[in-house]
Amino acid sequence: MTDDRVQSFLIGDVEVLRIVEWQGPYVPAATLVPECGPEVWDAHEAQLVPDHREEGGDRAVVALQTWVLRSGGRTVLVDTGVGDGRERPGNPLFHRRQGDFLRRLERAGIRPRDVDVVVNTHLHADHVGWNTVDAGGEWAPAFPRARYLLPAADDRHFGPAGGYAGGARPLDRLVYEDSVAPVHRAGLAELWDSTYRIDEHLVLESAPGHTPGSSVLHVASRGERAVFVGDLVHSPVQILRPECNSCFCLDPAQAARTRWRVLERAAEERALVVPAHFGGAGAVEVRAAAHGFRLHRWAV
Repeated sequence: MTDDRVQSFLIGDVEVLRIVEWQGPYVPAATLVPECGPEVWDAHEAQLVPDHREEGGDRAVVALQTWVLRSGGRTVLVDTGVGDGRERPGNPLFHRRQGDFLRRLERAGIRPRDVDVVVNTHLHADHVGWNTVDAGGEWAPAFPRARYLLPAADDRHFGPAGGYAGGARPLDRLVYEDSVAPVHRAGLAELWDSTYRIDEHLVLESAPGHTPGSSVLHVASRGERAVFVGDLVHSPVQILRPECNSCFCLDPAQAARTRWRVLERAAEERALVVPAHFGGAGAVEVRAAAHGFRLHRWAV
């Protein structure tokens, strides 16, 4: 399933566009967030169905998407989805996928040479795939004028310095070699730790746990705020129950602490929370609640 609509909104002077690569039911909800049992999903059914849990079924609904920010005269991509033609054995949705993501970008008025900055919130397969394209049998940067901002901790962990995540999953080597290493070879990669200011409105901050280098992007302009949280949360159920981790979190205890910290700040600052994989409106304001947070207002 795909979605041709281009959602857009403003955070002060920063324009935000949403480009959806794919959207639909993915895996059983209890598989995606195993620390939330079926009773938790059922208790919040009215808030989850149909945009985040399929109607009449038990699968979580997710989106693969890129958020485009126009800030200070520059075009910034936040995460780049799965990509085409990748060897991703074991994942039918990702494996040798063919789509029209670059055409979707161009229909939104964004050509590859227009992109100034690419932010990978972390280096999992569904966040780096369109970093590169097949250029005559070799992988080359898809956005040839862009700086690619990569979390240094993830680059160490998933790259050759970390033995491609210790060799635990052959997929990690494949992802790094086709979607990250070519950016390094082209001289376009910039590694960062702790915090990194892109411009007066955009600041990256480390948010480890999901992966060693997981990060969030804070946006602040004219008194309005948003935080692009990557895979800090995969489903709204993790906002309602922030102690619950996804099945993909490499350090669950640290991921839960980070999730609480980032959501507490978002609630205090009235910041819009923009995850990588929410279906529906894709972004939501949160407020503090007795045992976590509540969903206050969805983006238009």
